Amino acid sequence: MWIDSHCHLDFFPAQIIKKTIKSAKNSQVTNIVIPSVSPKNLSQVVDLAGQDDSLFYALGFHPMYIDEIDDSDLHRLAECVKNSLPVAIGEIGIDLFAKKDNIKKQEYFLASQLEIAINFDLPVILHTRNAIDLVLKYLRRYRVKGGIAHAFNGSNQQAHQFIDLGFKLGFGGAMTYPRAKHIQRLAKELPIESIVLETDAPDMPPFWLEKTQQNQPKELEKIGTFLAQIRGLDPHKMAKIISKNTSQALPMLGKLCT
Repeated sequence: MWIDSHCHLDFFPAQIIKKTIKSAKNSQVTNIVIPSVSPKNLSQVVDLAGQDDSLFYALGFHPMYIDEIDDSDLHRLAECVKNSLPVAIGEIGIDLFAKKDNIKKQEYFLASQLEIAINFDLPVILHTRNAIDLVLKYLRRYRVKGGIAHAFNGSNQQAHQFIDLGFKLGFGGAMTYPRAKHIQRLAKELPIESIVLETDAPDMPPFWLEKTQQNQPKELEKIGTFLAQIRGLDPHKMAKIISKNTSQALPMLGKLCT
């Protein structure tokens, strides 16, 4: 019913992963997409996704791990993509919040991974923190097969630039906080067909979780219900819309689900 388009399930302790998947299914979260972040977890996310039919994966290197990789890792990534069934290249992008002194290296590896996405005709899952305009510049240069702008919190104008390039926009727990008026306004006013949902679990917890509680993919049901309320829609109808949007953003997801 609900699809979590972005969950780092491999970050969870191994002994609770099966329980976490089961609780997600009990909360009507029928599919979860697990993006890799570094060379160290490429095989891990592939193997994890193979443990349950509800799990899918994307392969890529997160900008916060860029200092740990080199060109040989790009070759390894391409080989891994060639020999497996990722639904996207990701999580890739640029992050100018955590670090700025390696911006040229971040740009180089974003461009290189966009080329891999083009070569394999795959969409991308993008990380754009404090770097939306810079990422958009690269998307205009490297015309990938759309994808998802993860954890979107940019302007309305930036949102429509992503949409015009064939992207969906990811919203999650950050939207549920009372002070998150800007994100809520975007979630309410942007075209409904441009929105997908995500937990980014175990990160990005929704408002209702206490600090001692871990964010899990099961929370997507309540996040989806929150979005349905601010859009004035029935949650069941919203779930169908989100599932359709996510399958459009990640076409392999729809094919592999059938």
